[in-house]
Amino acid sequence: MQEEEYDDMGSLVRSCSGEVMVNKCEGICNSQVQPSVITPTGFLKECFCCKENYLRERLVTLSHCYDPDGLRLEDEERAIMEIRLREPAECKCYKCGDYSR
Repeated sequence: MQEEEYDDMGSLVRSCSGEVMVNKCEGICNSQVQPSVITPTGFLKECFCCKENYLRERLVTLSHCYDPDGLRLEDEERAIMEIRLREPAECKCYKCGDYSR
């Protein structure tokens, strides 16, 4: 993960990066397609997709910070950067839209 900090004039102050493990939604949801005489396409589709049900905010620390010239920052105040990120806390199968058109 990488984050950059700019001053009021829009100039780069520092760039920080770090290895951060984040949650993601991934999984299999039951879906089906069956013949139907009442739908215009001739098929009744019931599709479900894995999607976040709830997001949580988390503080993460990026510990590799560099000045605009690419030199590693060593002073305690600027050597690390804390950022807030939102990640899935819970995932669920939701009905999908019909994207086959």
